[in-house]
Amino acid sequence: MIIMQNLMTDIEEIQRSLRKFRDNRDWNQFHDSKNLASALSIEAAELNELFLWKTVAESEKVEREKLADEIADVLAYAMMLADRHGLNVKDIMMKKIEKNAAKYPIEKSKGSSKKYNEL
Repeated sequence: MIIMQNLMTDIEEIQRSLRKFRDNRDWNQFHDSKNLASALSIEAAELNELFLWKTVAESEKVEREKLADEIADVLAYAMMLADRHGLNVKDIMMKKIEKNAAKYPIEKSKGSSKKYNEL
């Protein structure tokens, strides 16, 4: 329970910091749902670019700081989009994990990369 409380506090702190960063620059006017979703997609593409044309072995050795920066960008836009719509990040993540657990029961999915409708 303490871990979940700390997680919620951490998420709230991140969202407050993102709002403050945005608001100090008067960028809320640009942060509509469409633009946040587009930015999220673009940042996800930049994350993928780190691995482009690399072998599996090479991709495991990607530069850690660049990886961290791109993951942070993806998470930031996802969190801002959730915040814009009043979605609680912890709640939606926990609900999605529950849904995935139902779609991918351990006895059918363990060690398999098949999609839930192919299990």
